[in-house]
Amino acid sequence: MTTFKQSNYWLDTAQMPPGTLGDLPERADLAIIGAGFTGLSAARTLAKYGANVAVLEANTIGWGASCRNGGMVLTGMKLGVETLVARYGMDATKRMFAASLASIDLVEQIVGEEKIECDFSRCGHLVVTCKPSHFDDYVRSAELLARDFQHQLRVVPQNALGSEIGSSIYFGGIVDETSAGLNPARYVAGLGQAALKAGACVFENCRLEGLGAASKNGDPGFQLQTSRGRVFASQVLVATSGYTSGATPSLRKKIIPIGSFIIATERLPETLAHALSPRNRMIYDSKHYLYYYRLTPDNRMLFGGRAAFFPETGNTIRRSAEILRRGMIGVYPQLRDAKVEYAWGGTLDFCFDTMPHAGCMDGIYYSVGYAGHGVAMATYLGAKIAEKMAGGLDENPFADIPFPGAPLGFYNGRPWFLPFAGAYYKVLDWLT
Repeated sequence: MTTFKQSNYWLDTAQMPPGTLGDLPERADLAIIGAGFTGLSAARTLAKYGANVAVLEANTIGWGASCRNGGMVLTGMKLGVETLVARYGMDATKRMFAASLASIDLVEQIVGEEKIECDFSRCGHLVVTCKPSHFDDYVRSAELLARDFQHQLRVVPQNALGSEIGSSIYFGGIVDETSAGLNPARYVAGLGQAALKAGACVFENCRLEGLGAASKNGDPGFQLQTSRGRVFASQVLVATSGYTSGATPSLRKKIIPIGSFIIATERLPETLAHALSPRNRMIYDSKHYLYYYRLTPDNRMLFGGRAAFFPETGNTIRRSAEILRRGMIGVYPQLRDAKVEYAWGGTLDFCFDTMPHAGCMDGIYYSVGYAGHGVAMATYLGAKIAEKMAGGLDENPFADIPFPGAPLGFYNGRPWFLPFAGAYYKVLDWLT
């Protein structure tokens, strides 16, 4: 394989704002754990309400999944609407789907209001189907969305798919023009700058080590022990997603951290880039063990997937890059000679029901479980939870759905079962 550097392409294009200088305050109105999309969106919202907000980030602004993803701003959730209707009913599913659309609108609104230069574009997404049966399933889903949700998708049969993608291996596709793409590192940098400008404090290299109920001068709240000292806060929001630690054990037991990996090629000639993706869509396939891919603004092919389920390490990134390059050439033989210049990984947060969850547990607020749809939904739920914490209306459609843990309770936050899950989904893709 061509030599590549284990480096995140997006980070080479962005400049993260510095965090707040100085010591931790002894007290804050609200403490937010994590400076990614969720935490920074919440901090921006709460600071605009006039709250004294302290964001505690174990590393640096945007260090986690917020700048390690593909920059796809997608409609819907990981689960299809048929599954959601069967599980939660039509009314609840309509509220959830409406929230997914509103989440993209919110990202676009923030980008405009804060003048964030992150290449946001309503380019739409394309789902490509790997089997004829998958295509039939997606057509039925499109019909349901049009009939009951008034959301129009465009069905692309196999003989017309060449207008959308320069690959001949698929059996058709579905286009949703509402989805968007952006540069996630520039977006999270802009979101961080917006939170700081609104008055929030962001303390970097400030790892949460302990959290417990406490009182100060007769006021109830929480004492937070960090690597930089202690802070008392009246309210706490945990926004750590796939990087949730043992400092919040009850939440950690409900989250499965899953690795997702990406490669990016050298810059491609304009004619080749256009042939690969004539409409510059955000693209993903219909498998459980899926690939997702897109062109970057400078015409690199960015190609990602669950090449290894375990979170990122030097070894999993190296092995995943080799798997992804083979997968990319399988989709696009035209890229056989293209040099891979970047390879990196990040950790997604899946819950046991593959749903986002945002609410309050043991008096502590949380928002987690985006399952690969976090760019928009994390931004949205961060803002909605913040509004609830500030005493506003609870407009979060995920607050009241059940939040299951592991079956039989055989899970402490360390995902020993991931190799078995990976093998199961590979077999499922072969059978279905």
